[in-house]
Amino acid sequence: MSTGNSETSKKELILAVAQELGTSIFTAAEIEQIRRQMLVRFGGEGKTSPEQIADVLAESGLPVQRSTDSGSERYEEEFRDLLHFATLEDAEMCLIRLDELLRKFREQVDRAGEARVFEVARLGHRRAMMISRNAKVDPEKRAEKEEVGRWFRVWLENPEAFFDWLELRKQAPDFRQRFGQRAPAGS
Repeated sequence: MSTGNSETSKKELILAVAQELGTSIFTAAEIEQIRRQMLVRFGGEGKTSPEQIADVLAESGLPVQRSTDSGSERYEEEFRDLLHFATLEDAEMCLIRLDELLRKFREQVDRAGEARVFEVARLGHRRAMMISRNAKVDPEKRAEKEEVGRWFRVWLENPEAFFDWLELRKQAPDFRQRFGQRAPAGS
């Protein structure tokens, strides 16, 4: 990253990571994902504030939804650090928490909260799939992230039936063969 003008290089890297996300609008969740990817990929040189990332995206003509635009800052505490799923167990716990939040917001008839749950779940799906396609990642970890991506997709399509589906999925021969002893608890 230390080639030429470091600010230009950092902007280019931010835009490259943003493009990989493949989203139509950049909310606080996507901006946080870009910030983390910058750190993971470029270490200390990749350290960037969410505000700087949002500015780079906006200056490049990409749609940015600032947290004050949607009032979503009131939900950020609920979702902080939710999308950490290093293992299948972590992914299952993440989906349990998303499901709990969805039920809570539905009970409160909080449509914005519901929308935020689905927004974060879509980000989780994109993140898992992005890692599953990264040739630099260990093949076993890529297979796990592909599985996690499938979980998020199914949850997004039908959250009410997801956990019944997941119990069946964990009993499937191909799942047992691929993930055997690492199968999440309860399988």
